[in-house]
Amino acid sequence: MTELILIRHGETDWNRELRFQGQIDVPLNAVGHEQARRLGQRLAGEPVHALVCSDLTRTRQTALPIRQHNRQLLSSEPSLSRALREQKFGALDGMSVAEIRTLHPEAWAQWLRFDADHAFAGAESTREFHARVMAAVRALASEHPQQTLVVVTHGGVLDMIYRTARALPLSGPRQSDIPNAGLNRVRIDADRAEILTWADTQHLMDMPPQPVYDQTSLVEPTAAVD
Repeated sequence: MTELILIRHGETDWNRELRFQGQIDVPLNAVGHEQARRLGQRLAGEPVHALVCSDLTRTRQTALPIRQHNRQLLSSEPSLSRALREQKFGALDGMSVAEIRTLHPEAWAQWLRFDADHAFAGAESTREFHARVMAAVRALASEHPQQTLVVVTHGGVLDMIYRTARALPLSGPRQSDIPNAGLNRVRIDADRAEILTWADTQHLMDMPPQPVYDQTSLVEPTAAVD
């Protein structure tokens, strides 16, 4: 099996504002750059074979200190993958929770259903997103058998991998912690995904508390959750 060290990008201003970033190209803020620097130090001695990241700015900025601190990664550029981008939210991309509730109450009510087959205009459904993500990570496993890869990506991508490893349904709110710049270790091949560790933030312990988007707290009593 291939071991993936999965990392959600460092913090952005839009994370702090609880905005749907989706595939909009938002850079790290000052906290995010510090998180990335600490990640680089944490992984400096890690025996890894390759560095892969989404092609968006926030993941590339997070990956840079990892490459700079790790001698095994210095000689090659990270591989960029559009398939590891965040889920596309269409009309909701760039909007905060408060704005969606006010300007698009029907869309917000539909979002609270967490239906894997629903998609907003111009967006992809969770089921489509899951298929994209798992095809990408299984392709990495096929291309790098018995190797260890650092993969810098997005919270939604990690959620899809977590659900797969835990055999959780695609419908329903997120059930895992996915902190910015946390470390998550997963073994994967064509048939299985196994979580080794999840949401390790020891390198971030004395930093400011992270903004938390808790999907379970958003579910209203009348909202249907599959």
